[in-house]
Amino acid sequence: MSAQGSGDHRGGERLPHDREASYAQTPPWDIGRPQAPFIALANAGHLHGAVLDLGCGTGEHALLAAEMGLPPTGVDLAPTAIATARDKARQRGLQARFLVDDALAVDMLDETFDVIIDCGFFHVLPDSARGSLVNVLGRVMASGAAYHLLCFSDRVPGSDGPRRIRQEEIRSIFAEGFSVESIAESQIEATFLDVPVPAWLARITR
Repeated sequence: MSAQGSGDHRGGERLPHDREASYAQTPPWDIGRPQAPFIALANAGHLHGAVLDLGCGTGEHALLAAEMGLPPTGVDLAPTAIATARDKARQRGLQARFLVDDALAVDMLDETFDVIIDCGFFHVLPDSARGSLVNVLGRVMASGAAYHLLCFSDRVPGSDGPRRIRQEEIRSIFAEGFSVESIAESQIEATFLDVPVPAWLARITR
């Protein structure tokens, strides 16, 4: 997950133009299955209605929703990732919509969603793009919708890879127009690590 340095000792940023190049080989975040925290959310009944997966990669979380009979939409800038996600859906006999697009422009779909999944999208955004994310979420989240955010926490050692995120950042960014229902300790798996890394799993509602 090494990426361009942010200069503030909290890890790197992966800018949009890096996304397609990452799929020249298997990228670190593409573990070939959903991340365990999202499986737990699904098992607990927290995936329902129309589901949107921001920065969906090769689609495992959107396909998790599809397996539950839900209508998921996955959005990613990388054409290779979206092509792979569509192939997975066909091979598994699942109905899912995958779009090559900027997740920060997903409001152009003119649709609202009941559940938003964010697995590692927020923590690669530069600070300057966070306001755009908040504005987009405000437009695409239906009343009562939930945004489930899984990101690297500030307990990840070192400085390589995505930005380390503090709980206080999440609460501050979503202080207006949203409710931060919970932020729990969690984990993220990566292909090059034998053990998951510390993460935050936040539930944010409108």
